[in-house]
Amino acid sequence: MDERKYRILQAIIDDYILTAEPVGSRTISRKYDMGLSSATIRNEMSDLEELGYLDQPHVSAGRIPSAKAYRLYVDQLLESGQLKSDDEASVRAYFAGRARQMEDVIDHAAQVISNMTNYLAVVLPPSGRQPLIRTVQLVPVGPGSALVLVVTDSGIIRDTVIPCPGQLDHDSLYAISRQLTEELEGHSIEEAAAIISGMTGRLHESARFLASLSDYFDAHTDAKPRRHVAVGGTSKMLTYPEYSDMEKVRGLLSLVETRDRLAAIVAQHGDVAFTVRIGPESGIPEMSDCSIVTATYSTRAGEQGTIGVIGPTRMRYSRVLSVLGTMGQQLSELFGAAGEFPEEESER
Repeated sequence: MDERKYRILQAIIDDYILTAEPVGSRTISRKYDMGLSSATIRNEMSDLEELGYLDQPHVSAGRIPSAKAYRLYVDQLLESGQLKSDDEASVRAYFAGRARQMEDVIDHAAQVISNMTNYLAVVLPPSGRQPLIRTVQLVPVGPGSALVLVVTDSGIIRDTVIPCPGQLDHDSLYAISRQLTEELEGHSIEEAAAIISGMTGRLHESARFLASLSDYFDAHTDAKPRRHVAVGGTSKMLTYPEYSDMEKVRGLLSLVETRDRLAAIVAQHGDVAFTVRIGPESGIPEMSDCSIVTATYSTRAGEQGTIGVIGPTRMRYSRVLSVLGTMGQQLSELFGAAGEFPEEESER
């Protein structure tokens, strides 16, 4: 493709992203100073259509970009490095103040990305790591039984009912909960059983109960934790004319609600800095009119998480890539600077 065709194609894409209306040669001639007549632009558009870069939804209408056109547009954008850094201050401002636990951070990040792009955002926590215990709570639920609640730093809540001696009332269970939290905080589920076994020497009256707790943690050592998936801006998809068809929207929303499947889609290519899948490239029928843009972030331990945006194929790719690049850098700094969440964010 020569330079003139690419300039015309870029103008058509830019205009269609803004308006969602088919673009004609007169529009390009009037709005974009190319020094070309409307007839010349029309001929070039016909060539672009033959090459597969433009579609004509109706005989009398202008053209709209095809998935092939968006692919060329995005590839040129990435190769030329046209990623803005203007968003850095805005992203930092969202995370100013007290730092949050991991689940809070990724929930907040999803909302920030959605607010800054006006598309649906998905954030996945780092994979390949054992969640660390934050709190353990024991709650009496009836004669001879107690509910165990274990909350980890990645937002995973494990709960089950275990046998509980009758002499352990609410106050006794509360006291044991505090001691367990003090002993187990910062340790993995896998390490918990051994630590609890070591506590029996100090808590003789609760030895049998602690043995039940130890068995509980042993049983959960190999259990695969459910991955937290943060989603922001689902309703924003309904504001675009592409999703005025309720049947199409229903399929997309159903996919978004199936968080495990959504996580698999977003994390599908999480081993590279940026990925852009346009329309049918995703291989998912419900997303044939969507683009999926993802980026990665890292922790100090080298674990990777994924952030992504889902929107119509006419999304503002430059803006999305800019926001994801900046957010990825911010999350990498937040999770990698100290290996834990400080009480307050240090000045940079």
